[in-house]
Amino acid sequence: MTNKFITNLKMRRSIRAYKEEMPPRDSIERIIEAGTYAPNGLGKQSAIIIAVTNKEIRDKMSRLNAAILGSSADPFYGAPVVLTVLADKSVPTYVYDGSLVMGNMLNAAHSEGLGACWIHRAKEMFEREEGKELLKSLDISDDYEGIGNCIIGYSSDEELPYPRPRKKNYVYRID
Repeated sequence: MTNKFITNLKMRRSIRAYKEEMPPRDSIERIIEAGTYAPNGLGKQSAIIIAVTNKEIRDKMSRLNAAILGSSADPFYGAPVVLTVLADKSVPTYVYDGSLVMGNMLNAAHSEGLGACWIHRAKEMFEREEGKELLKSLDISDDYEGIGNCIIGYSSDEELPYPRPRKKNYVYRID
């Protein structure tokens, strides 16, 4: 008998090509909910999630992220949904907390039959004036630092990549 949860973890892949089609709202909400149940230091729940399905805002965030790279290409690979995780810098575990939120959402997206990928540069996005303005428009203080962008959507590839073998010496056992 196989464990569906473990199989989901093993089969999830970072997807870098998406269809324009918007995933169902209930799937997006379950992915977000999974993020809110990530483990966090001392139960502080330092992370927050900005859920972007508005194409205009999504495209604005894409341009902001691309500018950090000095590129004009879409760093969100056409994904219609961006779930940006930020975390309160005053909490000592904020980077770990936000990273676990990202991990939960990536795995939840796969369990929903959707593709997902962690896109970096969220920190730099919200250090720029345009990013600060977006946070201000949402009444989010500058106590928050960007952790990552979780892009979500339907993969445009028919077949998902198969997992690579795990590296040697991944685990050291002390029995």
